[in-house]
Amino acid sequence: MTPLYDRDGWLWHDGEWLAWRDARTHLLTHTLHYGMGCFEGVRAYHGERGTHLFRVAEHTRRLADSAHALDMPLDFSEAELIEAQRLCLKKNGLANAYLKPTVYFGAEGLGLRAKGLTVHVMIAAWDLGDYISPEAASIGLRALTSSWSRHHVNISLCRAKTNGHYVNSMLALNTAVKAGFDEALMLDPEGYVAEASAANVFLLRDGVLHTPEITSCLQGITRDSVIRLARDALGLEVRERRITRDELYTADEAFVTGTAAELLPLRELDGRHIGARAGAPPPGRPIAEGSVTARLQRLYRRVTRGELGDDLVAFRNWLTPA
Repeated sequence: MTPLYDRDGWLWHDGEWLAWRDARTHLLTHTLHYGMGCFEGVRAYHGERGTHLFRVAEHTRRLADSAHALDMPLDFSEAELIEAQRLCLKKNGLANAYLKPTVYFGAEGLGLRAKGLTVHVMIAAWDLGDYISPEAASIGLRALTSSWSRHHVNISLCRAKTNGHYVNSMLALNTAVKAGFDEALMLDPEGYVAEASAANVFLLRDGVLHTPEITSCLQGITRDSVIRLARDALGLEVRERRITRDELYTADEAFVTGTAAELLPLRELDGRHIGARAGAPPPGRPIAEGSVTARLQRLYRRVTRGELGDDLVAFRNWLTPA
């Protein structure tokens, strides 16, 4: 795979365009040393009506909220940041892309009491390709409950998408991958299900969709999209509440959601085959076409690609033309 730094293109940096290969950051940049910064992951999709940014307004609002919570004042409005993301696609000639707006501190000083730090904003966009193999999207992921807990609400800003938070995610995911699994399931400090390493978690039981309440996990935009699609397009009841790991063991279906991952089935947790009680296909077989997971996958794919029939026209405001 070609390294991210070794490519042609343009990045948006503090309101100016910078050639991709000329991008440089000083080694004493404060965020590099302390993790104080925030970012978003935004997707652009090409469909029958051209290229659209998916829910870019919600992503950009969360970026601004994260920066405000971290006390990192921005010199750019949300409208300016949305326009910069649109232009980033055009200037790089991208039809399908992953965009990463990032807010970070400069290199004026180090230390926890560093004063006079400048706040910078950059936006990069590139073709993500297949984030995960089509096979995994079809047959589902094998997950391991992690020994690493998710953040407590009074340890950090859990609503902010903060750079430093992802050390926690990487510790959990790397441990799971080394043990032969695809994903990690993380519990909150009280032992209830929080989320996967970088994705929200859902389970289906007796026709009702359940997902952990938002406490110590990120309020995912894909999570919100799936909740609204489930309620409005499929007519499902969705409950946000505390969930224990053994509820996932005995669920009829389970899946995870995230901007990069989209919607991926969860077929196994801690060696238990999810859906066995409900007659789910055995491990290694694709999920059933008529399952709620498969139906939501199709709906999500349609709405992100702008395939808005009468059943999805209510979601057209999620798409911003590039």
